[in-house]
Amino acid sequence: MPGHALVSRKLFRATFKTVPLVSDSTTASAACEINPTLALHRSLPHATRVRARYATMAVFFIAGMMYASWGVHVPTVRDKFALSPGMLSFALLAVAGGSIFAMLTAGSWIARAGTRTACLAGGITMMLCGSLILVTPSYWLLLIVLAIFGFGMATLDVAMNAEASAVEQALGRPIMSSLHGMFSIGGMAGAAVGGALLAHGLSPAAHLALASGVSLIVLLVSMPAVLPHVPHHDEHAKASSSNRWRSGALWALGGLALIALIAEGAMYDWATVYMRDVVEATPSVSSAAYAAFSGGMAAGRFGGDAVRARFGAPQLIFGSAGLAFIGMVMALVLPNTIATMTGFTLMGLGLANMMPVLFAAAARVEGVTAAEGLAQVAGLAYFGLLLGPVLIGGVAQISTLPIGLCVVAACCLIITVIGPRILKRWKI
Repeated sequence: MPGHALVSRKLFRATFKTVPLVSDSTTASAACEINPTLALHRSLPHATRVRARYATMAVFFIAGMMYASWGVHVPTVRDKFALSPGMLSFALLAVAGGSIFAMLTAGSWIARAGTRTACLAGGITMMLCGSLILVTPSYWLLLIVLAIFGFGMATLDVAMNAEASAVEQALGRPIMSSLHGMFSIGGMAGAAVGGALLAHGLSPAAHLALASGVSLIVLLVSMPAVLPHVPHHDEHAKASSSNRWRSGALWALGGLALIALIAEGAMYDWATVYMRDVVEATPSVSSAAYAAFSGGMAAGRFGGDAVRARFGAPQLIFGSAGLAFIGMVMALVLPNTIATMTGFTLMGLGLANMMPVLFAAAARVEGVTAAEGLAQVAGLAYFGLLLGPVLIGGVAQISTLPIGLCVVAACCLIITVIGPRILKRWKI
């Protein structure tokens, strides 16, 4: 077992050049001299760093819960305001627009203010607006609330991922995938509990207010345990902002994230439709397709850290994308219930660790703060999330849905081929 542990440490060190292990005192000291934030965090007691991990897990959970709680009420918003499909799409676009605007503008502020302040600001904004969605008196006011909701959600997203990266470096081992797994669990819990409360007579507005209140309490309780912030000098902040847009590594990682979320976004919107229209499954079985994909995502994320620690990020990306490709091909070639459900589960397992690995890499790009690196990669990824369902729908409109979903398989194949090369090329 000591030999196995040594191999794991070497592989982790090879994967994260800027994050030496504490046991390697010479390298660790050099890295800490270069990175005062890492030096401070590594000097903290182990129990303090572990508490920071648990606090970050809680933030990921409530972020997923709030996102799902909003998602449950998209039909409610449509009915309350009597929206046409076009008007509802515009409302959803307001959330996406606010999110993308935050990705483009909030990164440098998060780097200066610190993850604690940014998590509080983004979380409180998201939760306040979440509680107002179903009590706004007009459609146009709703669009403003949803845009601010999206802005707060994206700010929290970048801040909690920056905190996750800092905790990962402080602990000296991968934890990003399991944290994203907590987001998935939060989403599943938010949807399940929300559905149960609504079935027992709780009003939609009261449900969103309750979810927002619980999330706010968890956020406020968690924040004192996150890692302390080390302010950046103004010169460093300006250099980081400039380097962000010139960084080939960030553009490459962002391109991979965009392709990955084209596939992921398409699965969220089209898996159930494929089961119903192509496999000709019953409505109850068709709805289980989403659960199969989401369950695979959650399981893959809780297992991803161990795989990344042992084999490294490039190998994890290669295996994950390859597994997703096999799953999609299985669902397309064998359009029966068992094969398709199995394929969608494999898709979830394969796509599960794409964003955790790419976000962890973005936070470690040299010359750029973690928050700004994450903001750029996440911003490009959001475009993929928006583009995926539309792209699949467009291809399906002029051909068939199975041909449209071939785009998903192609995305997975592209990542299988070029993803590991990009991570190795930029040594991240």
